[in-house]
Amino acid sequence: MTTDPHGDPHETAIAQLRHLGLSTYAARTFVALTALGTATAKDVSEVSDVPRTRVYDAVDELHELGLVDIQQAHPKQFWAVSAESAGRTFRNDLQHRADQLTAALSAINDTDGRGEQRGVWTANGRATVTDRVVEFIDDAESEIVYMTVEELLDDQVLDAIESAADRGVSIELAGSPQAVEERILQVAPEASVFDSRWLWSDTPAGRLLMADGTRTLASVVTPEGDDSLGGRTETAIWGVGDSNSLVTVLKALFTWRLDGGTADTRPDDDANSGSDV
Repeated sequence: MTTDPHGDPHETAIAQLRHLGLSTYAARTFVALTALGTATAKDVSEVSDVPRTRVYDAVDELHELGLVDIQQAHPKQFWAVSAESAGRTFRNDLQHRADQLTAALSAINDTDGRGEQRGVWTANGRATVTDRVVEFIDDAESEIVYMTVEELLDDQVLDAIESAADRGVSIELAGSPQAVEERILQVAPEASVFDSRWLWSDTPAGRLLMADGTRTLASVVTPEGDDSLGGRTETAIWGVGDSNSLVTVLKALFTWRLDGGTADTRPDDDANSGSDV
């Protein structure tokens, strides 16, 4: 759920703090202290709708997180850290949790079991498709063949391509608008551009990707759904594995084009024979 950036900043801050794991009383207490500066439990209670006796519990919660300092006076005085410090605290905590999650999932993940994905899979929505594209590029060890329309080439994909080029992966580009080729060549100067008979930008197609000849993805942009694409949405099909049907077909097609595709080198009609569906 998103919060209206033009709404009440107090309520926006409280809502975000609750999303970050604070109790309602702790969130209201922290926002009140941010507004008041140094304050007592009575001061906080008067402006935050937090019962005075619960302010102490809320302060203890905040103090454990390093968000509030306590002065042992009579009555006790409370002081909230700066907005920058609070943001940094939550950012570091989220990063730590994300790192732990990644490590745990990696330990659970059976790499061998995921290597061959039978059948053709679908991904819907630009963000989801981009995640899959970046994953395939990040996992590439030898070669990437990529085509895309300009509106789908974002910094996330460019960063992945640049990293792949830096580790020695061959980058092959085809059928993309000149602006796309220029942007990719800026981050991967050694990338090769080969001619294609496809006018990629003149079709509903979105992007085509082959990584190491074992991972392929093809997407189309359809006229409904995704605000990031002007009211349109992106849908992709993808496959993984040497015998995957989509991999077999696109690998044969890409190989033919990369070899300078002539009638004599056209992919065999049985290129997808023996592949799974």
